[in-house]
Amino acid sequence: MNSKIEAGSNRLDSVKWFVVAVLITAGVGGNVYFGGQSLLYRVIALLVLAVAAVAVALQTTKGIEFWKLAKEARVEIRKVVWPTRQEATQTTLIVFAFVLVMALILWGLDTLVGWAASRILGLG
Repeated sequence: MNSKIEAGSNRLDSVKWFVVAVLITAGVGGNVYFGGQSLLYRVIALLVLAVAAVAVALQTTKGIEFWKLAKEARVEIRKVVWPTRQEATQTTLIVFAFVLVMALILWGLDTLVGWAASRILGLG
């Protein structure tokens, strides 16, 4: 019985995704076709079509799963312990210093290898 429901749901999902594709295509095509009209009207029309497409997409199985994942991700973000301003500044300065030191080391090695290669090849 459950497989029949899933098969029907999958078929309806295909129709819903087709409607989403039609809405997006209509938005792009309408934007091109009405290119001479006011930008404000075209943006409003695109926003309306985008909201409609998202609303239809969220009615599919994948859309419901995505919405559930987004809500769970929001809960997890609230659990994160964010660094203080001082910790963020100190970490940024450490990273900046490390990058500067590594850049100087790599520049020195590049210069040394270039000098050695030119001496070996007799160019210098």
